[in-house]
Amino acid sequence: MKNENLDKKSQVRNIFETIAFRYDFLNHLLSFGTDIYWRKKALKLTGVNKDSVLLDVACGTGDFAIAAKKMGVSKIFGADFSFNMLKLFKVKSNWITGFNFQTVAEKMPVKKNSVTNITVAFGVRNFYDIKEGFNSFYRILSDNGKATILEFRLPSNPFFKRLYKFYFKKILPVIGGIISGDKEAYKYLPRSVEEFDEKINLPELLKSSGFKKIEQHNLTFGIVQVIIAAK
Repeated sequence: MKNENLDKKSQVRNIFETIAFRYDFLNHLLSFGTDIYWRKKALKLTGVNKDSVLLDVACGTGDFAIAAKKMGVSKIFGADFSFNMLKLFKVKSNWITGFNFQTVAEKMPVKKNSVTNITVAFGVRNFYDIKEGFNSFYRILSDNGKATILEFRLPSNPFFKRLYKFYFKKILPVIGGIISGDKEAYKYLPRSVEEFDEKINLPELLKSSGFKKIEQHNLTFGIVQVIIAAK
């Protein structure tokens, strides 16, 4: 298991280092711009405000953090495993009060009980040990703090499920591969979503890490889920 975790860690880092500079464009293109709505909706559901201290995990180029800033959050920190992603985050968000650091979610060098909110968009399935990542979330969050997870899932409706799989497996890898120059990276995405949906129960894992109150919301025909877990 340890070797599998190390292999996954290296694979994920290499993928995101490679596609970082086309990441934003492809996110917006391949989701038809809906990813912007998903982040905004997730932040509204969790209730961030001017008093929030936010840690954006697997922050990528910072779109979740930037959306939070627009909603009044001023204290924002970003954490990601990819150096190239963090470089782009810094360029895009130099007006945010906070700092970014390179780390894995499972071993974040952040003080206990130090933030009110943790967000992670489309990153949990890339953790090499999800349970350990959630343990880290619980340690870092203050009492009554919230972890907000935005993640893909397979729709329960059979029609949308077939349509979703066709798009993810046949169309997305071709477009993503041509534009990013790394077709394998965009083959990894549908594989990771399907495997994640079949094997991982996020609410149960969050409960096992100590979180008590857990909400689950489905967006856009059930292709995306927002899970909010309170400490």
